[in-house]
Amino acid sequence: MSKGQTFVWEGDDSLMVANIIEGVFKLTSSLDDGREQIIGVAFPSDFVGRPFGTKTAYSVTALSDAKLCVFSRRDFDSFARTHPELEHKLLQKTLEELDRARRWMLLLGRKTAPERLASFLLEISEKLGGSSCDAIGKPLHAFELPFGRQQIADILGLTIETVSRQMTQFKKQQLIELPNRTHVRICDAAKLNDLAQAAA
Repeated sequence: MSKGQTFVWEGDDSLMVANIIEGVFKLTSSLDDGREQIIGVAFPSDFVGRPFGTKTAYSVTALSDAKLCVFSRRDFDSFARTHPELEHKLLQKTLEELDRARRWMLLLGRKTAPERLASFLLEISEKLGGSSCDAIGKPLHAFELPFGRQQIADILGLTIETVSRQMTQFKKQQLIELPNRTHVRICDAAKLNDLAQAAA
C-alpha cells in the first residue's frame, strides 16, 4: 500500500483483515460533524481489521508505504475456528491491545505534556524496533517519525505549539537530537524513560 491509502473505512462491512508486515498505520474514528480523531497507531506485527465481526469499528490508513498480509474476513474466521493456536494468538494480541489502551488512558488522563511526549517517543522507538513477526524487538535509537507535529498533537491531546516547544526542550536537555523535522535520535533513553514514568 502507498502512504495515504486507507485499508478499511469506519462503518463499512468487515470484509478483510490483515497482519502488518511493514509500515505504520493510523486508526481513526470520525464524529458526526466530520472531525477525525486518531484513536490508535498500528505497527509491524499488529493485526488490523475486524475478525468475527460484521462492521469495521474504525478506519485504518497508511502513514507510510506499507505491506500487508491480507485475508478475507470470512475465510480467516473459518480458519481460526478450526485452529485453536491461531485463536490463542488473537486473544493474546487483543489483551496486549487492551493493556496498551489502558496505558494510553493513563497517559491522556494523568501525564503532563513532557511526560506524554516522552512516553510517545519511547513507544515509537520500541514498536519500530520490532520485526514483522514479533512485536518485541530492540528499541531504535534513531528513526523517522511517521507523523507530523499536528498528528502527534492530536494523538497526545496537546496543541501543536506545545509539541514543538517540548521537542525543542528535549533537544536542549540533550535527551534527543532532531536532525530534521521528521528524524529523531534518542540520546538518553534512561532519562527519557524516567520522565515518561514520572506520573506512573
